[in-house]
Amino acid sequence: MKHNAPPVTYPLRRSPFQALIYGVVWFAVLAVVVSWIWLSRHSSMALIFGIGALALSALAGIFGMKSSPIGQLVWDGQCWHWESLAYQVGTAEYEVFVAADFQHIVVLHIKNHANASLWLWAERGAFPERWLDLRRAIYSPHRTTADVIAPA
Repeated sequence: MKHNAPPVTYPLRRSPFQALIYGVVWFAVLAVVVSWIWLSRHSSMALIFGIGALALSALAGIFGMKSSPIGQLVWDGQCWHWESLAYQVGTAEYEVFVAADFQHIVVLHIKNHANASLWLWAERGAFPERWLDLRRAIYSPHRTTADVIAPA
């Protein structure tokens, strides 16, 4: 018989680690652009493309951080729900997939049955007391609705 993890509600916010990644990418683009302009002996085309690449990478980072979802991921013991200011009642059931696990930070991809999906950054620092509960819920085998209806 499969046992489900106990219910857990975990707050998710904009991740400082995600911001750090965007910053590292931007500085990498800056290093490439500066090297390219220096090696091309300050050609005007290299300068134009370089400034464009810097602007695009900065906009991507800003847009990525501003569009990061803020809310709470809820495991009710049977299924996952997402609750946020934009989506008050988490009636849609979601599937949760672990994209990356860094022990204190977990990148999650959640998808509902209508194929709407979100990428979430769960960090231990958001609610340390419930971190292990969240990890148990993410990694525990879950019963499906068919298992509940027709137990073996």
